[in-house]
Amino acid sequence: MRNFNHIAALIKRKRIAHSSNLSQSDLSSLLGYKNGQFISNVERSLCNIPFKMIKKVCQVLDISAEEIKAAMMKDHEETLNTYLLMDIAVHPSEDSNAPEKFPEVDFSAQESSTL
Repeated sequence: MRNFNHIAALIKRKRIAHSSNLSQSDLSSLLGYKNGQFISNVERSLCNIPFKMIKKVCQVLDISAEEIKAAMMKDHEETLNTYLLMDIAVHPSEDSNAPEKFPEVDFSAQESSTL
């Protein structure tokens, strides 16, 4: 599952602190969206800001390039870590000391029934 927690927190913090006291609907409108649902979804970590909108979001909310990059990179790193940990749990490395376990199968019963 992708992580958007850092970008969500940054957007919400900057929107609330904005001098115009922007609502989610106000910010969505400024970004060209019809209602506040988009910003609501971003602030609840359900989705990310599309790359084509990043520059406009930064301009409207007075977010520096460093701030937005840091938030997005943290989210990306956490997402990768989550997927890598999931992969390790499903496919342990060959370096593991634990022997691979396979289900026991009784082939003798199968051989005699096919003869």
